[in-house]
Amino acid sequence: MTLWYVNRATGIVCLVLFTAVVLLGVAVHLRTRFPGLPRFGTVALHRGVSLVAMVFLGAHIVSASADSYVSISLTDVLVPFVGSYDPLWLGLGTVAFDLLLAVVVTSLLRARLGRRAWRAVHWLAYASWPLAVVHGLGIGTDLASGWMVWLTAGCVAAMAVALVLGTVRAPRRDRPADILRSSRESRHDSFGESPRDSSREPSLPIGV
Repeated sequence: MTLWYVNRATGIVCLVLFTAVVLLGVAVHLRTRFPGLPRFGTVALHRGVSLVAMVFLGAHIVSASADSYVSISLTDVLVPFVGSYDPLWLGLGTVAFDLLLAVVVTSLLRARLGRRAWRAVHWLAYASWPLAVVHGLGIGTDLASGWMVWLTAGCVAAMAVALVLGTVRAPRRDRPADILRSSRESRHDSFGESPRDSSREPSLPIGV
């Protein structure tokens, strides 16, 4: 019975933590700076919360597998929809875990994979979140409690707002012309040079 309570508690904590992870990921994408944090504080906070969330996810999986009340094997944890206990809802949780596992592994190999490949796989974290939420709604036993319904609804609402903001307020990519201009201004500021007359500057092609 103790493991059952541990499994329930860690599942609820995982819902909150992984929601925070995705929200912080959107904040990093929007280059948001929180008061009191240094320039790269949002990135560090995102990584720290991600690590804590993975620890709780590990405890959630271990407690579920060790609990004799249900039959969940290591195969059920890694291979979706093959278990005998609630195969649909458990399978959705397995898919979510597999996606997160891919994100973790590629993050560890980020230096070898390259930023573009790592970023492509990293988007899987956004796909794993709704799968995990549906998994919790289907297999959880706390929906009869009003507070759990409100907690889940709050997480879903926060995610919806964050995704809308991430789409609408996505930072504009700097064009090569902007980067060159910024570099020149930085050089002038550094060496005390005065910018030359713009009329004497060679013009860049339109669209560069």
